[in-house]
Amino acid sequence: MMFDATTASLSACSAMTASDNAGRMAGSETLDDYARVRRAIRFLTENWRDHPDLDRIAGVMDLNPTQAQKLFHRWAGLTPKQFVQAITLDHARALLADHETVLDTAYDVGLSGPGRLHDLFVTHEAMTPGEYRNRGAGVEIAYGFHPGPFGLALVMATPRGLCGLAFCDGEEGKADALADMTRRWPAAGFVEDEARTAPYAARIFDSGSWSPETPLRVVMIGSDFEVRVWETLLKIPFGKATTYGDIARHLGKPSAARAVGAAVGRNPISFVVPCHRVLGKSGALTGYHWGLTRKRAILGWESGLV
Repeated sequence: MMFDATTASLSACSAMTASDNAGRMAGSETLDDYARVRRAIRFLTENWRDHPDLDRIAGVMDLNPTQAQKLFHRWAGLTPKQFVQAITLDHARALLADHETVLDTAYDVGLSGPGRLHDLFVTHEAMTPGEYRNRGAGVEIAYGFHPGPFGLALVMATPRGLCGLAFCDGEEGKADALADMTRRWPAAGFVEDEARTAPYAARIFDSGSWSPETPLRVVMIGSDFEVRVWETLLKIPFGKATTYGDIARHLGKPSAARAVGAAVGRNPISFVVPCHRVLGKSGALTGYHWGLTRKRAILGWESGLV
């Protein structure tokens, strides 16, 4: 997590084993569990200074204390009490401790050990400028909704690879999530085809399937500047964070932090292209298109894999 609560929440999610994760993703139980953990994360984020006891946390989760403790630990790899202890600004700052060199050195030795999201072995390409200017004209994009560790995931793919990953909370959020994503490429053709998108959903959220022999291909559809920002996000190591200003400097545009922030916010491939690893200059958790609570959850999930 880039922020105090972020770390704890993500580590809660990350402690799941690959097999546990895959099994829980199979049905509605995954979404129900995430909804409970999400409420707990939000509550702890807002009330951590009060050090709420397990009874209060269990009430927020609509479980008894024993059930709440077990579920939270299964998702986070730590107890609610440990989570509260992790919610400090110092933790967020620790993620940024070497931020001045993170982007410059991340790939000096190529893809490294198991503590990187890029052990998804992401390979990427971008649509041509002409394709982007045409707003996706002539491109067919398949989409499907799939249960995942951070709520319902909208997965989108072209024949060339993954091009979109968004999140929503339950059935009621599906229409808004789909409208948000299809607006990005208004001239493209969209077809609902969960059979085509399910393999992406399975691979993205199961660390056991991250393999160099089967790289995950993503297709970036954006302006030249946006693509450069998104490519830079791919260089942020697992368990680390950077700032908008650092990304701007890395791109040779030190005064463009605001433009970088806008491009980060338009990243269409959440989680895989890790816009959640960008913090404010002070280490503060900043906005996230799919919600700050989910940002904390993703960061916590990653911390359990480091």
